[in-house]
Amino acid sequence: MTNKTQATLPTKYGIFQVAVYPDGNQEHVVLTLGNITQQPTLTRIHSQCFTGDTLSSLRCDCQEQLHLSMQKINQHGSGILIYLNQEGRGIGLTNKVKAYALQDKGLDTVQANEALGFAPDGRDYQIAANILKDLGVKEITLLTNNPNKIEQLTEYGIHVRERIPLEIAPNQFNKTYLETKKHKLHHQLTEVE
Repeated sequence: MTNKTQATLPTKYGIFQVAVYPDGNQEHVVLTLGNITQQPTLTRIHSQCFTGDTLSSLRCDCQEQLHLSMQKINQHGSGILIYLNQEGRGIGLTNKVKAYALQDKGLDTVQANEALGFAPDGRDYQIAANILKDLGVKEITLLTNNPNKIEQLTEYGIHVRERIPLEIAPNQFNKTYLETKKHKLHHQLTEVE
């Protein structure tokens, strides 16, 4: 795990240290700020979303969650953001765009993934747990709405002492997506019905 490349990364949310963790054919990015050894460590585990994070898609809440996480870590004075290479809940960019096309025809995000032969959410957080352990972190305060993330991290030996919600107000393009996350994937969201 310690075979990583790192440098300083100044951002509009603070000056972070950036590290790249190789994982087979994939690379995961870790941003750290301040003293992360004082635990529980404020942590966000964010799965890559090219359409949201990079292209500012309004179909999801990913970019806003990413930026809000960086803001919260900066305001806290320390923390970790793990950016996992798990596009489209683990199905990849090509299949994610195929799922978008199915959603354009009336399927929700879970139905679209299943129609393509995938699980509703195929993400695995073991690599995130391994990265946290590599950083010497075993107890965290997690920025998330996703209870599955907490369950998996716990199974992999990371103690989640507290969950801090990371809710984004719905818009006309992601309202159904957020409702599906709440009702089918059990995300803890209070701003959607």
